[in-house]
Amino acid sequence: MAATNLTTMVPKSPELARFTIRKAVRADADAAWDIRRAAVMSECTSAYPLDQLEQWTGGTASRAFPDAVEERFLVATVGEHVAGTGMIDLTTGKIDAIFVHPAYMKRGIGVAMMRHLETLARLQGLRELKLDSTLNAAPFYRSLGFEGNQIAQYHSPRGLTMDCVPMTKRLD
Repeated sequence: MAATNLTTMVPKSPELARFTIRKAVRADADAAWDIRRAAVMSECTSAYPLDQLEQWTGGTASRAFPDAVEERFLVATVGEHVAGTGMIDLTTGKIDAIFVHPAYMKRGIGVAMMRHLETLARLQGLRELKLDSTLNAAPFYRSLGFEGNQIAQYHSPRGLTMDCVPMTKRLD
């Protein structure tokens, strides 16, 4: 089944839904783009101005986005629906694109995705994970063992500059 828009396809009881993490396929690109926007617009409004969030998430995905999803993303699925995304560069330990659709938040998907990415890093022999957290998500990452408090500037691929918290986690 092709990726679908979760705003209309959420199960009646998503809190009871089980999920699976798998390698993304090209057909997941639209859902990944939609999840990113929904998550940012749901969770980041207390940390960033609305116009900045619109600039970050507005418009359409680039032509290269489906390639990136197919090559580098993992997705969490509930049934046939993509509910969350994540990716890791196994050469650098850089984690990115951790987004969970608001309808599926607080059900362990983000934690499971992070643990899965950490397992992949350990299997690759990496000793450290890195990520740039949004201001609002830093407590979530700290709860998973990441450290970092300094605010820095993130430069998005779309040309936006915004505050972030660079964070690291040692893998012993």
